[in-house]
Amino acid sequence: MVNIDDFVKRLETLLDYYNLNASSFADKIGVQRSSLSHLLSGRNKPSLDFILKILEVFPEVDLYWILNGKGSFPKTINTEQQIETPPTPLNDNAISSNLFSEVQETKKTTPVEIKKVEKKPESISSEIEKIVFFYKDGSFKEFTPQ
Repeated sequence: MVNIDDFVKRLETLLDYYNLNASSFADKIGVQRSSLSHLLSGRNKPSLDFILKILEVFPEVDLYWILNGKGSFPKTINTEQQIETPPTPLNDNAISSNLFSEVQETKKTTPVEIKKVEKKPESISSEIEKIVFFYKDGSFKEFTPQ
């Protein structure tokens, strides 16, 4: 659970760090100024949407730090969490203009019979955009309904 008093202190730290007042901070992350005012006064607790907007606009903010004070601000990368293997240099000849054009099917696949299942109609109507089958050999097939 978020301690609102400590959260307000961390929020004020953000304002000081970015040299913003409450109004400009609210405008920058896309929330109403009154919402931020209610948070700063301790009247309201932060919503998940509010936290996600902060993280989206200010990537230096660590989620755990803003929520419960654990971690650091600005965010530091733990050396153990960095990428394990260095990237391989790319060969210009290895990249084709369409990465999926060279996918070859290595396994014979047998068609699968799909049975229609009757289901109660839901209140929300939704349509299938596409169906993708992934195979263990790394290949895939994509089907788009007509």
